[in-house]
Amino acid sequence: MRRIRCVKPSARFPISPTLLRRLAYASIIANVAIVVTGGGVRLTRSGLGCPTWPRCTDDSYTATPEMGVNGAIEFGNRLLTFAVGVIALAVVLAVLAQRPRRRGLLPLALAVAFGIPAQAVVGGITVLTNLNPWVVGLHFLASMVVIAAAYALWRRTVDPDGPVTPTVPAPLRTLARLTTLVSAAVLLVGTWVTGSGPHAGDQGAARNGLDPEAISQVHADGVFLLIGLSVALVFAFRAVGAERATRAAVVLVVVELGQGLIGFVQYFTHLPVVLVAAHMLGSCLVLLATLAMLWSTRERRPIAPASQPGPVAEPVAAAV
Repeated sequence: MRRIRCVKPSARFPISPTLLRRLAYASIIANVAIVVTGGGVRLTRSGLGCPTWPRCTDDSYTATPEMGVNGAIEFGNRLLTFAVGVIALAVVLAVLAQRPRRRGLLPLALAVAFGIPAQAVVGGITVLTNLNPWVVGLHFLASMVVIAAAYALWRRTVDPDGPVTPTVPAPLRTLARLTTLVSAAVLLVGTWVTGSGPHAGDQGAARNGLDPEAISQVHADGVFLLIGLSVALVFAFRAVGAERATRAAVVLVVVELGQGLIGFVQYFTHLPVVLVAAHMLGSCLVLLATLAMLWSTRERRPIAPASQPGPVAEPVAAAV
């Protein structure tokens, strides 16, 4: 009797490292895009275009023609969340199918995959609380966490599996971590500035009650501190000959200066919608540039192949 051999799907459809890296990179892009489109919902006053959650209305999961363009915008953004989730699921399946399976990838892939619905739940709470500005800020920060996890996953697909080796001295790694913390604090305070400003997402949504001018000054002070630390990293990395870290720090400074310029222009031009949307994209780019700088302070080297024992040489008699 002929035996039938079962072939695992992963063996029949092998996942190349290149495909996995591209999927992980696509996940970063998709999560940045959902932040920008979410900002578009707020800037078009469509935050309550679907007045409830998880349904769009009490009687329908989809927007109706009577809800107009605001309902279509809000519902469209909800549909994009599913697209981002599909990409994250594809990454998880690719990690599971890869042979040999690389360690450390699956936890990060699952973190992104589960972070997306968790972020969607926070978005639903913003609707149920009538766009409470503190919850709206939390919604943005949840997206930043997912983007950070997606970036870590992508870097893990790029780096080899060897042990982590620092590329700069310990004091500079500490300075890099401090800069990362300040960058996170600037993003946090930025949500407070947004919550005090005019773009509430709906005409009836409340503001957080903070003085816009005062909290904007606090945010600007944090930006100046962040730029100062980043410039210090450029000179410090260059002084120790860390070329890759120097390039990453230079990129970070350039992104911060661009984001700072947008922030100042939008403040003095009374927050035009286009610049506010660009500033939200810039926030994502600052986060990614900060993470790239942090990752540049260490590296993974390829695992050296185990040396194969060679044939034992015969003793050779010395010539007399």
